[in-house]
Amino acid sequence: MSDSSETPTVLYLVPTPIGNLEDITLRAIRILGEVDVVLAEDTRTSGRLMQHLGLKKPMLSYHLHNEHQTVQRVLDRLEKGEKMALVSDAGTPGISDPGFLLVRECLAKGLKVECLPGATAFVPALLKSGFGAERFTFEGFLPVKKGRQTRIRELQPETRTMIFYESPHRIVKTLEQLSEAFGPERLASVSRELTKLFEETVNGTLAELAAEFAGRTSIKGEIVVVVQGNRE
Repeated sequence: MSDSSETPTVLYLVPTPIGNLEDITLRAIRILGEVDVVLAEDTRTSGRLMQHLGLKKPMLSYHLHNEHQTVQRVLDRLEKGEKMALVSDAGTPGISDPGFLLVRECLAKGLKVECLPGATAFVPALLKSGFGAERFTFEGFLPVKKGRQTRIRELQPETRTMIFYESPHRIVKTLEQLSEAFGPERLASVSRELTKLFEETVNGTLAELAAEFAGRTSIKGEIVVVVQGNRE
């Protein structure tokens, strides 16, 4: 074990607002202004935030589809002393977003990484569900195809509150599958567009929520599903 307190930080994980641009910390703004480069999941999205903050920095694209090809080039620059901030489109990088691979490789090379606290979608969704936050499990996105049903069945006896991320075009299918596996009377909560103008949280049984969202003509925004743990 080594003490890295005297080692200068080269990589910062910087959470960005999930909707409301006021939800960024003073420290995050300072770090974004001090680094040499911003690694962005989508340079257009992060570019708008930087413009809003009045900051101009070189940006590099770093996302799930190019991180394995990009990580070595980024590491080479970090080892030479460049300071970089990693941001995702919204929330904290590394939580259902790129970041884990780069952090792991930095640590393996003895490079210092700092993670700033800040916005993430599952915390407000969990608290708004009313199920209690003493014990919970964050599942992120369920597998899209292979392993999806297996993962859902494995979670059926889980007694802790469960948190899932989901996209608008899969939310109805997910609610129906959870209802089938966990039982239609299992309580759940669906939060959408958190911190934004049309923020919405709907509570009910899984069957009620599946019917509610199946009856909508359009569903927009990132979605967090919170499901009460097994009480049987």
